[in-house]
Amino acid sequence: MTAADRLTGLKKAAILLICLGEDTATRVMRELTDEEIFKVTRCMADIDHIPDEIRTRVLEEFELSAESQAGLVVKGQEFAKKLIAGSGSKDRELNLMRQFITGTETRPLETIAKMHPAMVAELLEREHPQTLALVLSTQATEHAGAIIASLPDDQRADVIHRIATLDKVSPAVIDRIEEALSKEIGIVVGAHDQRKVGGLQKVVEILDSMSDNLDADILDDLEQVDPGMVEEIRKMMFTFEDLCDLDGRSIQMILREINNDSLTLALKTASDEIKAKLFANMSSRAAEMIKDDLDAMGPVRLSEVEAMQQTIVRIAMKLEAEGKLVLSDKGGGDEFV
Repeated sequence: MTAADRLTGLKKAAILLICLGEDTATRVMRELTDEEIFKVTRCMADIDHIPDEIRTRVLEEFELSAESQAGLVVKGQEFAKKLIAGSGSKDRELNLMRQFITGTETRPLETIAKMHPAMVAELLEREHPQTLALVLSTQATEHAGAIIASLPDDQRADVIHRIATLDKVSPAVIDRIEEALSKEIGIVVGAHDQRKVGGLQKVVEILDSMSDNLDADILDDLEQVDPGMVEEIRKMMFTFEDLCDLDGRSIQMILREINNDSLTLALKTASDEIKAKLFANMSSRAAEMIKDDLDAMGPVRLSEVEAMQQTIVRIAMKLEAEGKLVLSDKGGGDEFV
């Protein structure tokens, strides 16, 4: 077996991108996910020479033509960093570079990301709720949701509330938490930059990832603690534009609760898609009247339009709470008859 035969797919991808050159490789990288970029650039960083046999073999496998060379000497670290610098937005670049620089060590929070949710829940359920919230805020949305679903019922709402109120966390705090975690899972703690964690958006993403109506149960419990926060979360979980996803019967039920003047105001900044959806579920005469009113409407405050859209969203949520319609089916395939 030759050296080329022993190459992993990831190593071949890293070699190929280096052989393609910086400009072409940068364009390719923009089509990859953050996780894929992280893996391939870490692999590039370990490359300082590509033997001719391997270069040729890799290029042939990807059906590329290449001129024979006596090997290719590269600066893997610098090449990888330049590719990251061209990977897209500034925020994405900074995030990838941070992972690249610290990626040589496996940190507790990274190990938790690879563990089964039930195992993580068992590991963390005895920790202080604030520690648990911070750890979960660093995890991918679906993984965090699955971990929360595995926690005891009486912990879930408290953890969600704490995630929503988290903001920036200092490196010292993260280090202390990882030091404690490392004793449990036996891995090395790496350095950290100050970073933003948690927040309402993180909570919305976690709740949206949950099935079996767990999100509704958690919000019901959380409402007893912070009703204002629950209202903000629900606004973010279902928006006016999400009405497009409802069936005709549900749309008609909502429209019966709204007068034409209110609907006209709400449609002032609406997309063509939502307008078409609503107009298709009312009489042609009513639709024409609203279209005429929209054409004749002068400037209005954006805050007034958004307030009216939220009023309609609340009507939709009220109808769902009464069991008259379903705003989303996250239960995993239930049939309605």
